[in-house]
Amino acid sequence: MARRERPDPPEPLGAPTVDAHTHLDACGCETAEDVAAALDRAAAVGVTRAVTVADDLAAARWAVQAAHWDERLVAAVALHPTRTAAVTDSEFAEIERLAGDPRVVAVGETGLDYYWDYSPPEAQQASFRWHIDLAKRLGKPLMIHDRDAHADVLRLLREEGAPGTVVFHCFSGDAAMARECAEAGYVLSFAGPVTFRNAAALREAAAIPDDDHLLVETDAPFLTPHPHRGRANEPYCLPWTVRGLAEVRGVQADELAGITDRNAERVFGLAHVPSVTTVTSPDGRAPRSA
Repeated sequence: MARRERPDPPEPLGAPTVDAHTHLDACGCETAEDVAAALDRAAAVGVTRAVTVADDLAAARWAVQAAHWDERLVAAVALHPTRTAAVTDSEFAEIERLAGDPRVVAVGETGLDYYWDYSPPEAQQASFRWHIDLAKRLGKPLMIHDRDAHADVLRLLREEGAPGTVVFHCFSGDAAMARECAEAGYVLSFAGPVTFRNAAALREAAAIPDDDHLLVETDAPFLTPHPHRGRANEPYCLPWTVRGLAEVRGVQADELAGITDRNAERVFGLAHVPSVTTVTSPDGRAPRSA
């Protein structure tokens, strides 16, 4: 299948920010050279760092490996709720091992997805509870995928006791849910849909969080922001979302970029992530510890 064409880059931001959730492997990155090229494209428009996120075990292995290829990249690992129909103890054990890597800054994406019928709710909920516990044991943020499952996601967080930091990736709730999350101290991350013309309810929700509980993301290669909806997405596309979210919140785009940059630094502890210490083979496929 041919890859979707990437749009021309947006006007650069005047302040740096962080793509809080992307999937560089699904964007077509395989090697260290691929990762560097994608991050160079992002840096050219002011997106200076990114979190690449896993949704299954193979992606988790790759994400951790990639985070050791480039200082600008960190990782989050978990099993996506649609991948939980039949998970073995050994798979959970490997996710736990990978999540402990010092360049992994969050446990995610985990949560509930009632839109797709790939995994029964009972299996999803059991996996979500396990990931909540893992985030608490590791002292790392919990990065949540929530699709058509708002009430159960919030209920399980209450029942299990939420970790110290909870991030709702690609927040999709309404203003009432945003207020409930704000009261709980959860961080809301907004992606391309906040720019969509039919997303009035989401834009209303995006005005709710205070400045300290706000992130921006691409969720690339998915959810390309307006005016390029349907084309390929990558971290360099984030400025369109930054500008759309800034308009909703009544601030300048560069101010919002600075706010979300500082928040990502704090939420993910980026200042404390150890430097890359890997050596990469000539083809960029086989890093090893230096």
